[in-house]
Amino acid sequence: MTASATGPRRTEDGASRERRGRFASGSPRYVHFSDNEVVQMHRTKKRSLRQVVMISSAGSTIEWYDFFIYGTAAALIFPQLFFPGSSPLLGTLQSFGTFAVGFLARPLGGVIFGHIGDKIGRKKALVAALTLMGLATSLIGLLPGYAQIGVFAPIAVVVLRFFQGIAVGGQWGGAVLMTIETAPKNRRGLYGSFPQLGVPLGLVLSNVVFIAATALFQDSVSSWGWRIPFLFSVALIFIAYYAHTKLEETDEMEQVHEQHAESKAPVIEVLKEHFGIVALSSGAVVIAGSAFYMYSVYMLSYGTTVLGLSRGLVLWSVVAGAVFQVPTLLGAAALSDRVGRTRVYLVGTIGSIIWAFPAFLLINTGNPALVAVCIIVGQMLFATFYGPQAALFAELFTARLRYSGASLGYQTGVMLGGAFTPIIATLVYSETGSWVPVALFLAATGVISLVCVIMLRGRGQGTSDQGSAADSASAAYAEKSR
Repeated sequence: MTASATGPRRTEDGASRERRGRFASGSPRYVHFSDNEVVQMHRTKKRSLRQVVMISSAGSTIEWYDFFIYGTAAALIFPQLFFPGSSPLLGTLQSFGTFAVGFLARPLGGVIFGHIGDKIGRKKALVAALTLMGLATSLIGLLPGYAQIGVFAPIAVVVLRFFQGIAVGGQWGGAVLMTIETAPKNRRGLYGSFPQLGVPLGLVLSNVVFIAATALFQDSVSSWGWRIPFLFSVALIFIAYYAHTKLEETDEMEQVHEQHAESKAPVIEVLKEHFGIVALSSGAVVIAGSAFYMYSVYMLSYGTTVLGLSRGLVLWSVVAGAVFQVPTLLGAAALSDRVGRTRVYLVGTIGSIIWAFPAFLLINTGNPALVAVCIIVGQMLFATFYGPQAALFAELFTARLRYSGASLGYQTGVMLGGAFTPIIATLVYSETGSWVPVALFLAATGVISLVCVIMLRGRGQGTSDQGSAADSASAAYAEKSR
């Protein structure tokens, strides 16, 4: 039998420490550990946390690299490769349509892997999602174009993009929960942000690799050079295997298992008991999808096709913005541990609303420095609320429903905000010939998120101010089940 310790208490002779734990029966017991055993447990826990952070961050980086490399190719390569008979505008819209398919699949991924993560375990769900993404992205790199197999080419790329969406919809919950549930309770914001770094790092990696492929293969990049970045994602399969062999399940999930408190249908229970929280969390993250993909995907198309800017200028501006995201994201997440998640989230959201209009004024100048400022500031504001987002969403739900609840809220909101942003922006500009409605659209998504974040204040159920609310909820459920 094992016990999960919640705090040391020294005996009169100082020879041992007494720790309170909870066994499978749920009854409190006292277990004595020597000082050396306590020190060893602390060291083991630190090693485990470092290992979880490294694997989750590396897996998230390559997972998002896979997801973003598709966005870059959708803006620059796929219109000619998979939709060659279309006009430039229609080809771009069709390509962005396949891009959107990945977002439509993300809530489904949250449902599938949320069920696995809440019933079987975080680790197994994460490993499965990483493997699926690695396979789907590698296969895209092997697809023949429209010239070779006709209409089957765009059909195949849509199907594989759908599986990419399912994978990333499931991976996010596994990566952030493995980290948050292993981290010290007073630093969950900071540690929960490490898997979030996969977004800027994956964006940097995808654009740098694409820039390198363009430079190295030049004229052949449109025919076969674009495939190289996609084939690199086979590395994700090896990371998944490493995670499977090295990571252990989180203590909170193990406790749910020990108390037999698993939900029979986690997603249904979440929607039935916590629909309001899921809806508000989805609304809160709408700005994350719209702002990020406005500055990292649509600006690529707008800058090169509308303004006639060089592809390299816009790509490198996106890369610079992603680099600046890293310290901003970590700093905002650490700050959220001190002042609260929603306060930091609101700062980034309000900033994104305001910046929507100056951003277009800057990029429209065509000045390289101002183009870079437009994208860098936009991405830094995104990082301000994206940093604490993982901990904020995890703390909205107790351990037995956390994977499903957090994933549903996040993935649905990103789908609503991110899937259609490049399409809506392209259509609006083509109809009006003005950037103002596009900026208004971005600001409107920010207002939606602003209202939802304010309404989320004080509604968390999985916070840990008195030990573990998640554990107490699981114990209560187990007691009721008996």
